[in-house]
Amino acid sequence: MNQRTFVILLPMPTRTPLSFLILLVVFLAACQTGTAPAPTALSTFSPSPTQPISTLTETPLPAVTGEAVVTSTPLSAALGLDPAAWHSWPVLPIVPENARQIYQLGQALGNDPHAFSVLGDCNSLPEVFMGVYETDPQAVSALPQGLQETVAWFSGSFNRQSPTVRAGTTTGALLWSQWHQNQYTCTSDETPLQCELRLHKPSFAIIQVGSHYEARNEDYMRTILNQLVVAGVVPILASKADDIEANEQVNTEYAALAVEYNIPFWNFWAAVEGLPNRGLYSRPEDSYQGGLYLTDEAIAIHRLTALQVLDLVRRAVGDQ
Repeated sequence: MNQRTFVILLPMPTRTPLSFLILLVVFLAACQTGTAPAPTALSTFSPSPTQPISTLTETPLPAVTGEAVVTSTPLSAALGLDPAAWHSWPVLPIVPENARQIYQLGQALGNDPHAFSVLGDCNSLPEVFMGVYETDPQAVSALPQGLQETVAWFSGSFNRQSPTVRAGTTTGALLWSQWHQNQYTCTSDETPLQCELRLHKPSFAIIQVGSHYEARNEDYMRTILNQLVVAGVVPILASKADDIEANEQVNTEYAALAVEYNIPFWNFWAAVEGLPNRGLYSRPEDSYQGGLYLTDEAIAIHRLTALQVLDLVRRAVGDQ
């Protein structure tokens, strides 16, 4: 029998919490109050001239303009990506060779190449995120042919209810066995992340949690990334539009983790940078820094750039 060897770049030593027997999760924001505004029809948004969707290329590497590339060079060297300068990173991710290795490991473990999962809060609920790609045929027909192919490729993942998507979800909640409330046929000792990996067997995971402040946020995220990588699931870390922590700590940490783990980074913040208040819907009763919920325009950009990211990453790791 032929055996395949996978070399996955996993940071060592990893800094994981010592115990999850008692996991105290502090929810100070993360969509805890109110209702997000209803989404509108699919936007015709497309990246600006400095953020084009281009054909994947190995060489030469372009300047930092937002062009989509796949590279065997670690992100720390590719295009000189500096986590401290994540504002200037492209919207669409650079796909390092490590992501391909993780994907191939997942295929050997039996992951579904046509499945992706979402780890997120209220802005990730299917009705305000990508569920429209399974509920609105007209929205799909308005997409470019390549994106229509990706919608068909991942059919069944866009509009599903998941234990890893719920209003108020944080990094800690994804590792807390009580958060899924024993729904989705999860067992009482499974975390939402473990349950999702068992039920859905995804090959990709979009991670967009962080609209809160939690002292151990980075430690919890490391645990999440470690579990995904070991399971052969390609993590796609996302930046967020809000800055409720008031110092951009979460986005900066996630950019640093993307470099450290050599995984794709979807810079959603850059996609809505030009919108008023970065596309955040601010209500008078909210005390969050600049708002928390996405406006209709930002929601449309959110779902479309997410689809573009899925299209790019799945083609890159699958040699398409």
